[in-house]
Amino acid sequence: MTKHLTHPIFSIISKLAGDQNLQVFAIGGFVRDIFLNRPSKDIDIVVIGNGIQFAESVAKKLKVKLAVYKNFGTASLKYRDLEVEFVGARKESYRSDSRKPIVENGTLEDDQKRRDFSINALALSLHPDTFGELLDPFNGLADLENKLIRTPVNPVETFSDDPLRMMRAIRFATQLNFKIDEPAVAAITALTERIKIISQERITDELNKIILSPKPSIGFNYLFDTGLLHKIFPQMVALYGVDYIDGKGHKDNFYHTLQVLDNICETTDDLWLRWAAILHDIAKPATKRFEPGHGWTFHGHEDRGARMVPKLFTQLKLPLNEKMKFVQKIVQLHLRPIVLAQSIVTDSAVRRLLFEAGDDIESLMLLCKADITTKNEYKVKKYRQNFELVQQKLKDVEERDQIRNWQPPVTGNDIMELFGIKEGREVGIIKNQIREAILEGEIPNSREAAMNYTIAKGTEIGLKVVGG
Repeated sequence: MTKHLTHPIFSIISKLAGDQNLQVFAIGGFVRDIFLNRPSKDIDIVVIGNGIQFAESVAKKLKVKLAVYKNFGTASLKYRDLEVEFVGARKESYRSDSRKPIVENGTLEDDQKRRDFSINALALSLHPDTFGELLDPFNGLADLENKLIRTPVNPVETFSDDPLRMMRAIRFATQLNFKIDEPAVAAITALTERIKIISQERITDELNKIILSPKPSIGFNYLFDTGLLHKIFPQMVALYGVDYIDGKGHKDNFYHTLQVLDNICETTDDLWLRWAAILHDIAKPATKRFEPGHGWTFHGHEDRGARMVPKLFTQLKLPLNEKMKFVQKIVQLHLRPIVLAQSIVTDSAVRRLLFEAGDDIESLMLLCKADITTKNEYKVKKYRQNFELVQQKLKDVEERDQIRNWQPPVTGNDIMELFGIKEGREVGIIKNQIREAILEGEIPNSREAAMNYTIAKGTEIGLKVVGG
């Protein structure tokens, strides 16, 4: 293992550990990632003794600043490309109403026992006498080889002590494409109620990491099957299930959403576009109706869904800024390209879509392509061909008419000066008429054409030109 400990910081820590006769270990994610062949810039160091004092000696030797967190018994420093955190080995016990532990000094095994998963309890000795020796009392290495998420001790104890670990288990399984072992899944299922003592911010942070994984459906299936999703995001659970009337059903919108999410993850790393995929059909349960002779409908689910976005972002403690507005816009517009792809595409419809989507048109088209989840190969081929036609039409219309992020060629001030009037109803009427005329293709998107149109429309409602 010494070949993985060639960074200069390890030899410095090793020498100081020998000089001070201290047992010091690299532990956790850094060691795990060695075996996963993943680069890691964060190193956790555990000291059998006073972690802060040892960190101070390392910082002094390296001539770098040390940040000390006495309340947590930790200290951290940055050295070259690494962030290193030091802590004294400890054992922990918990009260049932809090995830804040009562901490005592402990042995290395005590420290490994308190780790969330066996794969995160691996330790490498940094003492010069045993440098590079692997300590793996909970068979974390075997779990890495078997692609298994397992707790070092009884999972009921591990998850009850710190319920956020239930989310972390699912997050690691999703990121690494591992399975969670059956006793751990059973423990999560039994302890879902405990998630309520965790702050929404911490829960959402783990949820976002699941969403940013290569295949988020792995995590959402675990969240759903254990019942955790019912506690943290019930609106998504409401998508589950198929109703039948007169022998007519509809697709299961929960599993459809997961497929759309996985699909879009193949083309974008954008967290917010992935959120738009999760929320694009979120209002289908609220808008579901059965029409005799026709079947199931979800009329207006895009409008209702867009109105739900701010409340959901508030509930989940997601940002209420332009990120939320982007998701809201994509949810609002997600049916529009599909409608275009299924019908004869007019320039007017394309101009309107460009006008409303602006710079987000490419993101919208990515979602619409991801939204094709039919197993019918003929339909898939047909939709994709139609989307290509829509995209070409979008490109052609944009190059000709420049509607994306459209600004009116004649402003309200122009209209007031032209007719010598104050701001009021007439100005609004004429502005709307100009916009509609350009979007419908009645006049070109140019100032000259718009000014001539303004004069004509003003004259129609009894206004006279007083200035040029």
